Parts: sequence; C-alpha cells; structure tokens
Amino acid sequence: MSRFTSVTPNLIVRDIDRSSAFYRDVLGFSIKQTVPNQAPFVFVWLERDGVPVFLNAVHAAAEDYPDAASRPAGGTATMFFAVSDVDALHAAVAPHAPVVMPLKTQFYGMREFAVTDPDGHILTFAERVG
Repeated sequence: MSRFTSVTPNLIVRDIDRSSAFYRDVLGFSIKQTVPNQAPFVFVWLERDGVPVFLNAVHAAAEDYPDAASRPAGGTATMFFAVSDVDALHAAVAPHAPVVMPLKTQFYGMREFAVTDPDGHILTFAERVG
C-alpha cells in the first residue's frame, strides 16, 4: 500500500519575481533553489523553518498543466501555516500584505489571521492557544 510522506505547496504564479519577493521579504522565506540558476526564473523553491513552498511561473507550468494559464490566479486553494508567536508574525506581515481575516482567536482554540499573496492565494497563519 502507498504511504504519503510529505506535501509541499506548489503554486502557479503570474509574476515569479514579485511572488518570490513577497515570500522572501514579507514572510521571511529564503530561496533554496531556482530554475534556471540565474533570472529569469521559471521555478523558485523557498523555505522558512523547514517549511517549503514552491513557485512556478505560469508559462512554464503550462507545459505540464496545459490549462494553467486560463485558470484564475490564486484559485480556491488556501494554505494553513502552523506557527509560533502568531501575534509577532501578524505585526510584521499585516502592514505589508492584504489582510483578508484579521487576527482573532477562533472557537476551536487557534489564534490566527490570513493574508493574500500577489496572486490571491489565501495564507492563514495560526497558533494553538489553550
């Protein structure tokens, strides 16, 4: 029987330079690898605290996913990041990204907020709080 061993968000983006800058400069991710090695890039692997995110330029992704360019940017997929010190992250991120859910404590015991990236992907950051 097959066993799943990990999952990595693999986002199709309209402007890979703009998206890379957002994940690096606003969210604190580091660039681990690019394809090709020098700009202009078609793929960027970012990582923060061992958490990976892949970015793919829409024109390059269309080779494997032919209708990628015709799909709406961001689509309906969201990412849910479990973090520590969500209040500090909110203070650092909220001034630099569109907040779509303000910082709040949910009934299920998570303190969280959500922003969108440049392509409209919804990113929720959450911390368990008692």
